[in-house]
Amino acid sequence: MKDPRFDQLAKLIISYSVRVKNGDRVMVDTTDVPDSFVVSLIRAVRQAGGIPVVVERCSRVNREIAKGITDREARFYRDIELFRMKKMTVYIGVRGSENASENADVPSDRMQLYMRRMREVVDWRVKNTRWCVLRWPTPSMAQSAGMSTEAFEDFFFKVCTFDYSRMANAVKPLLERMKKADKVRIVGPGTDLTFSIKGLGAVPCVGHHNVPDGEVFSCPVKASVEGVIQFNAPTIYTGTKFENIRLVFKKGKIVQAEANNTKKLNEILDTDEGSRYLGEFSLGINPYINEPMGDILFDEKISGSLHLAVGRAYDECDNGNRSAIHWDLVLIQRPEWGGGEVWFDGELIRKDGKFVPKDLQKLNPENLRKQH
Repeated sequence: MKDPRFDQLAKLIISYSVRVKNGDRVMVDTTDVPDSFVVSLIRAVRQAGGIPVVVERCSRVNREIAKGITDREARFYRDIELFRMKKMTVYIGVRGSENASENADVPSDRMQLYMRRMREVVDWRVKNTRWCVLRWPTPSMAQSAGMSTEAFEDFFFKVCTFDYSRMANAVKPLLERMKKADKVRIVGPGTDLTFSIKGLGAVPCVGHHNVPDGEVFSCPVKASVEGVIQFNAPTIYTGTKFENIRLVFKKGKIVQAEANNTKKLNEILDTDEGSRYLGEFSLGINPYINEPMGDILFDEKISGSLHLAVGRAYDECDNGNRSAIHWDLVLIQRPEWGGGEVWFDGELIRKDGKFVPKDLQKLNPENLRKQH
């Protein structure tokens, strides 16, 4: 028997996140997702007047493709995927995986080659479609979160069906402050980092492009980043788990990088010229996401967190950095994680994960939860 929450989530994505309308051509792109949820999405698309186009993938098959890929193959795959994407007006990506480390043994050079070619498809999709990407709850995700499968599924559907329209209203004062800010300073255990976000704008993320959601992002001026930052949330990138990533910046460039797997970390940062520069700065505000689980679509929204992305900048807040990668690294600043502060132009904005200025206090988790 199908879980009724499948239909609820599908309707939220179709009506709120991507706003499907009559005649839209909607790609439903899934990896390791139950057929019953794909059916829910198809029905919701049709009910809104759209045309569903389904692409079903498998993480083990994707691994095999990437593991031995040649540049000729990668170009061919890119051409096919790009041709298909250019026919779409809406894109919905739902990604599950029974094994978060499925790609751990894919050689770095093969993965980088594959990602460089597929980057062109992603770039076109981001610029030319209404899109939304979400994870699908699996036992491996539950295990990573330290939860039972049932408890994690309950958490997943609760956080994904949050009333994001209320968050959109609460976030407006922070958005305006970030648009006006110049110098940002981040301090905490092992961290003292400064950079400018002057003139690069800010974007609220409130359920349109990611589910779950809850962040406001900008971007550092490329050469302005100075100092050191010690990230405390584990992260999984291309199948490898990294912990305690420490980065040292001079004139915007990462000149020193250490972690539990320093060798592989530096291989990723050497992907191309842009991968040692930053492409995003963001504050996480989702009141129901509190602990890292090794999945960046959740972890980057952790309440009381911030993240910086190495690699490509988004067009909405573009510092000119270009790269085949965009890797979000998370620092949680709540007291139980060591605390910390975020300053804008000499004003304390957030301390130990809580917003300090009165106009921002609606974004503190206890107040956001009241609105739900």
